[in-house]
Amino acid sequence: MPFTYLLKCNDGTYYTGWTVDLEQRLKKHNQGTASKYTRSRLPVGLVYWEEYKTRSEAQKREATLRKLSRKYKESLIESFKTS
Repeated sequence: MPFTYLLKCNDGTYYTGWTVDLEQRLKKHNQGTASKYTRSRLPVGLVYWEEYKTRSEAQKREATLRKLSRKYKESLIESFKTS
């Protein structure tokens, strides 16, 4: 199943992505081989994810999340922690 996810980087910034294997993708990010952005901000931690039925849905949600403000992302993460 495809996922859309948010990572919190070591410098406090957030990274948004999508994948079909969340565990493997997180491992790749922390090895420095998944994205240029996270490579210089290690370690990263998974703080939020959503599961989708199709790759297309996950990619569309990723695009939407990228446009959201930091404040909105943080409120999304907080509501995720309490659910």
